[in-house]
Amino acid sequence: MYLEFFNLSEAPFSLTPDTAFYYSNPSHQEALNTLLVALQMGEGFIKVTGEVGTGKTLLCRKLLRELAADGRFVTAYIPNPALTATALRFALADELGIRYHRNLGQQRVMQLIAERLVEEKAAGRGVVLIVDEAQALPEDCLEAVRLLTNLETEKSKLLQVVLFGQPELDEHLARPSARQLRQRITFTYTLTPMDSGAVSGYLMHRMGVAGYRGPRLFPAPIARRIARSCHGIPRLVNIVAHKCLLAAYGEGRAAITRRHLERAIADTESLHGAGARFSLKRVAMALAGACSAGAAALGVYILAGPGL
Repeated sequence: MYLEFFNLSEAPFSLTPDTAFYYSNPSHQEALNTLLVALQMGEGFIKVTGEVGTGKTLLCRKLLRELAADGRFVTAYIPNPALTATALRFALADELGIRYHRNLGQQRVMQLIAERLVEEKAAGRGVVLIVDEAQALPEDCLEAVRLLTNLETEKSKLLQVVLFGQPELDEHLARPSARQLRQRITFTYTLTPMDSGAVSGYLMHRMGVAGYRGPRLFPAPIARRIARSCHGIPRLVNIVAHKCLLAAYGEGRAAITRRHLERAIADTESLHGAGARFSLKRVAMALAGACSAGAAALGVYILAGPGL
């Protein structure tokens, strides 16, 4: 699309949570520091919550990379926790590299997990179970996770757990049936949206990682307007910034103007709800029309609106 026009090596505002684009804005960096310190202290349960689009999965993957580089931890990652309690135990065993027959009983699976945890502890490594989208954990799975943390020596836990989830996770944990798990959560952190200064740095950071070396594409007033319109939510910032680049490319402009931004905002349905003036279906139809010329056509479409 516009990569060659802006001399980019890759798309700067992809929605895929790529840790190469991780930006240490204050909220995310404080959350990461909290996680690393709590895990080094051997705390059993840690919880991170945040609204949709605030970067929980990216932070989760950044934590996985940090722990892998540390060498003192073994991680088990569950990205899709909509599982039964049985499936959760099998998934943990798989993540720990345990070999077993698929028809093995649950008691034996738990025994194998406990043996592996003891082995890792003896080798000086802590085991961390990281669950993304934890608000989707069924109640029996939450209880299964709690029971897993009962595995311990006289002095320390054999398994630490980090839960990443939307605010609905707090609602689940507030139920009387989850009180035992709730009491075990020793550290908690809530991700907050970026302010205008962080959004400005975020835009420049992602453009730089993508290979951009030219003059500033998103001037400070534009960045502030993006921050306000997107409420500081990284995912929405990515969507709007991507459409700004498309619009600028459609005009052959090497800088983002207010006109580009206003059309990008108007074209983003999630910023307007059901009453959005421009539909994503029309965007897809515009893009489907061509290859290299398609990006320019889409940029012109965003600028022109429904009259095109």
